[in-house]
Amino acid sequence: MATMLSGSAVMDGALLVIAANEQCPQPQTKEHCMALEIVGVKNIVIVQNKIDLVSIEEAKENYNQIKNFVLGTIAENAPIIPVSAQHKVNINFLIEAIEKTILTPERDDKKDPLLFIARSFDINKPGSGIENLHGGVLGGVLMQGKLKENQDIEIKPGVKSEKQGKVFYESLKTKIIGLRTGGYSVKEVHPGGSLGLETDLDPAFVKSDFLTGNVVGLPGKLPPIWNELQVKPHLLKRVVGTKEELNVEPIKKSEQFLLNVNSSATVGVVTELKKEQFHVVLKIPVCATKDSRIAISRILGGRFRLIGYAEIIDFVK
Repeated sequence: MATMLSGSAVMDGALLVIAANEQCPQPQTKEHCMALEIVGVKNIVIVQNKIDLVSIEEAKENYNQIKNFVLGTIAENAPIIPVSAQHKVNINFLIEAIEKTILTPERDDKKDPLLFIARSFDINKPGSGIENLHGGVLGGVLMQGKLKENQDIEIKPGVKSEKQGKVFYESLKTKIIGLRTGGYSVKEVHPGGSLGLETDLDPAFVKSDFLTGNVVGLPGKLPPIWNELQVKPHLLKRVVGTKEELNVEPIKKSEQFLLNVNSSATVGVVTELKKEQFHVVLKIPVCATKDSRIAISRILGGRFRLIGYAEIIDFVK
């Protein structure tokens, strides 16, 4: 769920895939539908997959189950396209629904660039000579503005450091060596689609998605790094993703939550409770603006379950 929430934060729309040969909704379907609502993804196409595995009557019954499930949700008016991915049936109608439902939003490339990192990795093969080494690669989505080859950039929150017993995060500054999108090398990128960004960073900084959740922009133009947040929660009535119908308990002092802010995931500890607000200290700081929405997950049954979202009221560095 943490991966899904982080990834959906950079999407303009989503396909909600439901198997025609299973009862709808499954616990995971409920959880994903609620997650889309929480992160604000409104453009949704429902894919009724595996119609080749059921009879016409069973497909119709499953269709009605889907309609009843999405009633009153963010996906209530979403088109439902029956397909068989295995046999490539109705893929043309699915593409048509995507084109009509998930419209390309207007982009403003005059804004300062803001890129959410979804992946970071080292493309060098073991044993490569120093003269052949490539810098670290960042994968993600450009949310606004534009980025160019040979441009200087900054990455926040960056890397963890310790000085005189105090832990802090320090931003990284580097240069764009190359850009790739859609399988092609380009000189400049604009919002829309995912991209790969080769830098002159030491590959040690990017191994194993180490920089996932960080934000990229021009030096000095990114939001500050925040270690604590004052937030207003909006909790669900029921826990989603569990087979049992569990009520969402009120937030407690000293409780730990998984918080997804944009494409980053961090653990927060509640240190203070106020009326309709709580103060949380983050184990990993975030680089975010006040309009960023936070998804809240609580440990239930040995794993994190989505229980609501929060609005940022104030920051503490």
